[in-house]
Amino acid sequence: MFEPGLLAGKRILITGGGTGLGAAMATRFAELGATLLLCGRRASALDATADTLRARGAAVATQVCDVRDAAAVQALVDAQWAQAPIDVLVNNAAANFIARSETLSPRAADAILAPTLHGALYCTLALGRHWIDSGRAGTVLSILSTSTRTGRAFTVPSAMAKSALLAMTRSLAVEWGPHGIRLVAIAPGPFPTEGASRQLEAGGRGSAASRAPMNPLGRVGQPAELANLASFLVSDQAGYINGEMVAIDGGAHLRSSGAEDLLHWTPAQWAALRAGRAA
Repeated sequence: MFEPGLLAGKRILITGGGTGLGAAMATRFAELGATLLLCGRRASALDATADTLRARGAAVATQVCDVRDAAAVQALVDAQWAQAPIDVLVNNAAANFIARSETLSPRAADAILAPTLHGALYCTLALGRHWIDSGRAGTVLSILSTSTRTGRAFTVPSAMAKSALLAMTRSLAVEWGPHGIRLVAIAPGPFPTEGASRQLEAGGRGSAASRAPMNPLGRVGQPAELANLASFLVSDQAGYINGEMVAIDGGAHLRSSGAEDLLHWTPAQWAALRAGRAA
């Protein structure tokens, strides 16, 4: 449904772009003509995705960067901007795991808040400064979650971080709109990825696919579906959409926050989960 050149001429920075939904979006953006810059903490993951896309003719650069480090983010953006302006930022890097909130240590909470909230803020501000100083338009797409609408038990730091990013999206949409800078967001529901499965389906909880019958559409999402939505939102065709978040979850959040099964876990199940994470 998209023209091949929909994203031609756009240079897109994707955080956490080497795996999961980040890689899926990178693949679709490349198919639609974008030039890509993928960043993440693991060079091996970035290189594997980049090599696959280059084999298909895409223009892809990679750079290792820990978005939790504000100085490293600024250095990345400055160095890449010196080579060529960046038109779109996709805040995709995040962390999450299930836990009883009363057991969370400050270090555990920060392990989620630092990449999910602080990292996205650092990236957004670093690029925003360049856009404003140069008089260029820009777009920020943040990958959030439906916990911004429902809350979500047992993943409280993530729900807090995603909700704060929704506030950033809405606030900067107004503040930066006069500069030609748009901010938009996507709230995905269950889109099984290796990373999400490892952190959110631990302790014998079962897979997102096993809970699919509870979804109004009876299935989980396909990465290509999210990638297509992202492609539209960062394209010029969505040029009048600003400050909005689009949920893509089959309607799941209308009936459940997605964590109710954990209300019935026993202390022994939680203890086993913590022991497994520590191993």
